[in-house]
Amino acid sequence: MDLKFENFRAEHVETLAGYYGKRHDRTCDSTIMDNFLWGGYYHIRFCERDGKAVLWIMNIDGKDYAALPVCGLEDLPHYFKELEQYFNEELHLPLEIFLADEEAVEYLRLPEDRYSVEELPDARDYIYSAESLKVLSGKKLGKKKNHINYLKREYAGRYEYRTLCCSDGLDVWQFLDKWRAQKGQEVEGHLDYEVEGIHDILRNCSAFHVHMGGIYIDGRLEAFAIGSYNEKEKMAIIHIEKANPEIRGLYQFINQQFLIHEFPEAEIVNREDDMGLPALRQAKLSYEPMEFARKFRIRQLWPEEGRGKEENRL
Repeated sequence: MDLKFENFRAEHVETLAGYYGKRHDRTCDSTIMDNFLWGGYYHIRFCERDGKAVLWIMNIDGKDYAALPVCGLEDLPHYFKELEQYFNEELHLPLEIFLADEEAVEYLRLPEDRYSVEELPDARDYIYSAESLKVLSGKKLGKKKNHINYLKREYAGRYEYRTLCCSDGLDVWQFLDKWRAQKGQEVEGHLDYEVEGIHDILRNCSAFHVHMGGIYIDGRLEAFAIGSYNEKEKMAIIHIEKANPEIRGLYQFINQQFLIHEFPEAEIVNREDDMGLPALRQAKLSYEPMEFARKFRIRQLWPEEGRGKEENRL
């Protein structure tokens, strides 16, 4: 086959971003930012096809997997088949796709005797009303507002929200060093890759249509967030949100202020998944999501194995 995959770098962002937004997709993977943020961790590679699609491959624990082709919905079956052929003929592997969104899965209507389609509950994205997160009205969100009011009283005249730009990179790096030290052994290994991904974004932020904002207290950055915008869905996607855990109300404040200042036009907010972590799940549920963006794993079944044998083997 003539598919040639190459490593994903900052200089590719502007071109590849143009393939996104051609179909409805409410997952956090509906913009290019997550691919760049986690590019090092998953060894992400890409291939452009016919000016209509971009194909993505990642490597997890030494094995290659794919994401769904990024293209218009009407072109999805064709480029899905190209990926399948590449995996079968070049990699000698069954095609396996992670994080396929629900609309695409329904559109493809893959035959059950050739593919296994399994929902990934820990990978579902939390979707919220943007207005609800900005206003925090009602009894259930009242505790969030109380935390914010405490911060405003305790640090009156000492805090401010700022839209961040490339020149603020040093502030973010210094914050991340402090945050990493505060977390100590609590930080899972993959979050070190996340920190490195943030550094890469800051080093190349002029290449991205990215939104960044932070809370300063006494002139020092104590919380920041990075997000992107899916115009087709009128959806803000919050990729990164970090705050000094020792300051009460700070997480709630950056959550609210980032949306108010950077995404005034957003109608919904995607705060990504909880990775199956109980504490993170509880935190995301406490903001009262309106729905979830479900994701699936697609596995091609080898003909000689049959559906039952393949599922037992895996």
